[in-house]
Amino acid sequence: MSLTNVYHVRRVAETSAKACMICYKPSTTVMITPDNKDFFYVCPAHLQDRHFCSPIIDTEGQAKRQKEEAMAKEIEKVKKEYEEKQRRKKEQKASSKDEDEKDKDKDESKDKNKDTPETNKTDEKERDDKIASIRKDTSTEAKPDESPRVFSLHKNFYQMRIDRLRNIEMAKRNQERMKNPSLFPSVPSGNP
Repeated sequence: MSLTNVYHVRRVAETSAKACMICYKPSTTVMITPDNKDFFYVCPAHLQDRHFCSPIIDTEGQAKRQKEEAMAKEIEKVKKEYEEKQRRKKEQKASSKDEDEKDKDKDESKDKNKDTPETNKTDEKERDDKIASIRKDTSTEAKPDESPRVFSLHKNFYQMRIDRLRNIEMAKRNQERMKNPSLFPSVPSGNP
């Protein structure tokens, strides 16, 4: 029997809370092996204790998180560029209205007003396309919890878990032996 020293943290419902392995207070946090051979309840505060367990750092997860942050920054940058562009267009529009008022040429102002909404629509489409292409690369999942989710138990606690499983296995073997009638000696058949 081999038990890996890798435990994942899971949460259960409040109604399913059971006693913590260490302090016996009700807890909804469960540590379980990936193959579901061993599990136990533990308080979240004990996960921070460096003498109980240590987190296994997920380098892939960290790289993914950093990539998502970089994408979010780039999206923010594109939004700012778009807003700046829109502000400049409004300023140009306001200055062109001043010139139009001086000239009092209504035909030209109507033509410019017709062009402006079209350019706004194309700018919005460009911005939306940029944002969509950036978001396509990122996942739309909710932000994960920043606390580590995979741990390895320290030597003494891990040995306790191994001993527990070994004792359970031994008890099962003993029960099987006791159920076997050939294990017990037979009654003497001869005369004494």
